[in-house]
This record gives sequence, structure tokens and C-alpha cells, in this order.
Amino acid sequence: MNVTYDYYKIFYYVAKYHSFTKAASVLMNSQPNITRSMNNLEHELGCRLLLRSNRGVKLTPEGEKLFRHVALAVEQIQAGEEELRMEQSLKSGQVSIGASETALHGLLLHKLGEFHREYPGVRIRISNQTTPQAILALKNGTVDFTVITNPSGIRIPLKETPLKQFREILVGGPQFSGLSEKTWDLGELEPYSFVCMDKKSRSYELYGDFFLEHGLTLEPDLEAATMDQVLLMVKNGLGIGFLPEEFARDALDKHEIFRIPLHGEPPKRSICLIQDMERPLSVAAKKLTELLCGPDTTASSSPF
Repeated sequence: MNVTYDYYKIFYYVAKYHSFTKAASVLMNSQPNITRSMNNLEHELGCRLLLRSNRGVKLTPEGEKLFRHVALAVEQIQAGEEELRMEQSLKSGQVSIGASETALHGLLLHKLGEFHREYPGVRIRISNQTTPQAILALKNGTVDFTVITNPSGIRIPLKETPLKQFREILVGGPQFSGLSEKTWDLGELEPYSFVCMDKKSRSYELYGDFFLEHGLTLEPDLEAATMDQVLLMVKNGLGIGFLPEEFARDALDKHEIFRIPLHGEPPKRSICLIQDMERPLSVAAKKLTELLCGPDTTASSSPF
């Protein structure tokens, strides 16, 4: 049996409106074409589907049975088409993002605010994760893309696009305010307790290398899962630690923590967009990545 979808679509509208004329109008077709298509459909199926009379069109028992199935199919297709139209116009859709804490506060939240004001119908789901967790989520396909801080350690087919540079500073709580009065060599601070992100984080790797460059071994006294935890530990005098300058700005202004100057500052870092180049993005996700990669953020050397 070789029945085209067009026949079923025409049958749906004829049955829905009980009229060949109304169906022809809705489908922007001629009534003779509608009649011919229905005759062909009945011939292909080998049964009468429609009863024509001066008072309109009625369904036969066979037509009633067919209509129940055809209506489900046509309406599902129409719903799918409408959903695609809405997503293409960015009136609906969803974007899932994996984001490290520093990237979230340093860039992503601001950009998401812009995007939401422009496209309020698009839902945004954010998973706040460490850099390794965010990359794993991208590889597993549970997020559309990730926004993290380098070093990322990614390989093809993942692609890294730098969005914004920042530098971290060494800070201490009020108990260590005296350390803010001079510039130190990193080795001179070895006797003090250090607070650091945990060993599974990329930040730990970065500072491990930074300490090695100064002939030292990173041996933190306390490890934290998030930057917020590092800040709380430093505020409460548990040790000194590195934080993104803008992330620490409010606490610095309130004199809850103090900057400890170093002769050799840590290397600049970047907030980066990570994409899986083997997996295409939805229209909404692509539009958001374009906003993130805009000229006001790409390769910027300003802090946060």
C-alpha cells in the first residue's frame, strides 16, 4: 500500500470540518483536487471513508477508525513543527550549561542576564561544577557546552575558546593583615597555612606548577571544594589563599580580607568556552555561544 502523507492530511481536514470546501480553503488547494485525493485514498484503502451529502461530509465507521489514528499523527506532526518554529525564533527552547564557579561569577551570570532579557522564552539550566566535572558532563552529552577556567586539559573533538582573562591574587584575613604591608617572595610565606582548591581541581594543578617554578612544593593545610569555601576559610583566619581579584573585591573593600603582594604574581588565567565539535548546537545554544564570544569579552585583558 503506497498512500502519501498528503492524502492523510487532506482526509484529516475534510473529517475535521466535515466539508471539502473548508478543507480546500484551509489547505489553500482546489476543491476538485481535494475530492480527487479522497477518491484515491478510498481506492488505496479499499473502503469508503466519507459519505457526501448536501448537509456536508460524514465519516463512515471505517472513516471514524482511521480518523482516530490520523488525527493523532497529524496533530503530533503539527506540534513538532510548531515547536521547531518556536525554537527557530527563540521564543522557546532550552540550553544546558556546565559552569565552574569562577566562570559563573566572572562572566556567565552577566551574559545570561543579557540573553534572558532578549529571549525570555528560552529556559536555561546551569550545573555549577568543577572544571573536570563540567568537561565530563560535556563529553557525556548532559550539557550543551561548558564555561570554565583554564587549564582545561581538553583534547579533540573538544574545542576551547578563551573569553576573558583574569588574574588571581593572594589574600589573608585580618589576622594576616600585616602581610599586606610589603611585597613577598613566595618562599617567604611557606611557614603560613595555605588554603587551596582540592586536588581534583585544575586550580590545584595550576598552583602546583606555580609553586614548583619557585622551587617549592604546594602542600595546602586546607582544601576547599569551591571558591566560596576558600573565601570563607580565609576570612576566618584558617590560612592564606589565592582568589580571583574581582571575586574577592567585596571582601577586600570591607577589609574582611587583605591582599598580600608577591614579587612573582600567578600567571593570568582565562574563562573559556568548551564545545564538542562533533555535536551540533540547538539554535538557542548557538545564539548564546555567539553572545559569549562577542567582541566585548573575547581576548579581554581586564579583570572579570
